[in-house]
Amino acid sequence: MNLSLMLVAAAAEAAEGGLGGPFTVEPGLVIWTWIVFGFLMFILWKYAWPPIVRLTEEREKRIAAQLADAERLGKEAQATVERHQKLLEGAKQEAQALINEAKGVAQKEREVLLARAAQEQEALLDRARREIDAERERAVSDLRREAVELSLAAATKLIQVRLDDDADRKIVEEYLGSLEEQA
Repeated sequence: MNLSLMLVAAAAEAAEGGLGGPFTVEPGLVIWTWIVFGFLMFILWKYAWPPIVRLTEEREKRIAAQLADAERLGKEAQATVERHQKLLEGAKQEAQALINEAKGVAQKEREVLLARAAQEQEALLDRARREIDAERERAVSDLRREAVELSLAAATKLIQVRLDDDADRKIVEEYLGSLEEQA
């Protein structure tokens, strides 16, 4: 507010003293203002304008080059992303193929192991059957021998005479053989 009062006071004092106010037009002052303005424009146009235009054009070219580089790099990045996606898809397919192949191999190996286990089981069963048959034959043979011995012992007691061992055995074995044939 002080400043506005001072300006008003200065304008009033200039009007009283014969100086023109801020809104008065003085032709000499206008001419000199235009001369100074024209001289400054000439100097600026001659010395300042060409470097400003040159710097602006250089900056414009740099920006255009940077935009072109950015566009080129963007396209390269897009191409690289697409390549990587294709590689990733290929790797996924290869991994799936390997998994499928491994599953197939595992299935075949499982079948081979099952077949081998079945063969081993059958071999064990056959061997067990043979051993059982051999044991049965031995048991039957032992039982016959026991029966012959018991029969001889009983016959000896009955006749109170000791018979010849080999001949007695032959007779009892023939008798037992005839019993087996009848059964």
